[in-house]
Amino acid sequence: MASSETTSIASWFSGRLPAEWTQSSPPSTVVDRDEITVTITIEPPPVAGDPSEVDLNEAVIGRIAGFRDDTRERRMAIAREAEHRFERKVAWAVACADRTELFTNLAAPAMTRLRQPERLVLDTLIDASVARSRAEALAWCVRLVGRNAEDWLSELRDAMEAVDQVRSSGPDVD
Repeated sequence: MASSETTSIASWFSGRLPAEWTQSSPPSTVVDRDEITVTITIEPPPVAGDPSEVDLNEAVIGRIAGFRDDTRERRMAIAREAEHRFERKVAWAVACADRTELFTNLAAPAMTRLRQPERLVLDTLIDASVARSRAEALAWCVRLVGRNAEDWLSELRDAMEAVDQVRSSGPDVD
């Protein structure tokens, strides 16, 4: 996906979201071929006295739940506009303090052919109760690789962005 398209989508959401949702910081937008995830950062609630960590955590959970309920209709209307405009589903997330909660998001099927040694890895994860199915085990593996290879993946994304820039600055061939 071209970085200009991602930037365009992020800009649209920055302009479209109500100002009261973006007072503390601009929204974060992650885009792939199937889905747009918009993360809105909200301020943590004030907690009276000298609250424990449990009290703060519960207050943040309550603040996120309140935001989700209070903004549901507007988020759905904005999502419908964006889905029509960008031909992708929209998912929402809220970040508050050190907690981020992702609301309903797309589970896209990944078609792949795995050989027996690869299937055995997935089955081992199932047998160890790490996952309930091969699909869940595969998702677990992808998250693990993503977390452990983030620097390399980031470098690869930067290189792909540079290639896109070079392509776009080349001559027009008709």
